[in-house]
Amino acid sequence: MSLQGSNPRTLKGREKEKEVPVRKARILVVDDQAYVREFLSEELGRDGYSVASAGDGASIWKFLENSKPDLVLLDLCLEGFQGWDLLKGLKQKEPDLPVLILTAYDTYADDPRARQADGYVVKSFVALDRLKQEISEILSLKRAQPVKEGPAAVH
Repeated sequence: MSLQGSNPRTLKGREKEKEVPVRKARILVVDDQAYVREFLSEELGRDGYSVASAGDGASIWKFLENSKPDLVLLDLCLEGFQGWDLLKGLKQKEPDLPVLILTAYDTYADDPRARQADGYVVKSFVALDRLKQEISEILSLKRAQPVKEGPAAVH
């Protein structure tokens, strides 16, 4: 019996293919302004992302001990902590973790340290669509990269 051109409703007894649940991409928002964290958590949550947030540099290290996000949105101007140092530390500790700079200052885009990040978006509620597009592109690139094996792997 050929299934080509068959009406799926007439295929009694056939089991439906089991759907594999897709894991939500996890995003960590690091910003010292609570309203920014709340706004981004709501907006990105509506788009299907699992969002956590940290209000300072110290909190991010505690978060990374227990969970590994798929992407970090990082404000550079954090109270009591230099965002550039945090970016450098993140890239040293987790080189494959994408970090998207999200800052109110467009002047930092030309700073050579910004090259450590995977993207740069000026913080603006008007630019929310651009931010979401950057997130989507970075996560798509991350999914497309082959999984790196440890140094002890034998080929």
